[in-house]
This record gives sequence, structure tokens and C-alpha cells, in this order.
Amino acid sequence: MSTLTIRNVDPKLKERLRIRAAHNGRSMEAEVRAMLREALVAETGGEVDLATAIRRRMAPLGGVDLPEPERAPLRDPPDFT
Repeated sequence: MSTLTIRNVDPKLKERLRIRAAHNGRSMEAEVRAMLREALVAETGGEVDLATAIRRRMAPLGGVDLPEPERAPLRDPPDFT
């Protein structure tokens, strides 16, 4: 993990951060981490699953259209008698 130091924070802003952190049941440090995470996720359009991320990346190239594999019927379970 990295360390980030922020200097010259307005005392009124720091007090608001302290109150917000207490309201959310977190330390001020944890509150700042949560705020940064929320801001950066919102900037990227939100967290997505792998399939959605692949579709977004391939869309400008015409997308991906893969054929569905043929499915064989299920086998009978083994008989251990």
C-alpha cells in the first residue's frame, strides 16, 4: 500500500470530514479512501464484470460474435455398486 500525505487542508474542511467519517462509522483515513474510491469508480463508469469490460473494449472494433459451442447430453453418473 502507498501513503499519501495531504498538506494545507482547511480546518473547516477537516472538521466536515471528521463529522462525515463519524456519521459513516469510519476513521477519517478510511473515509478519505472511500471517497477517492467512489470518485474514481464514478469517473470510469462504474465497476463492471469481465464480460462487460471485454465487450466495451471490443465494441469500437466491431464487437465479438463467438459461436455457441455444441452441447452434448449429460452422462449418467457412475455406479459404484
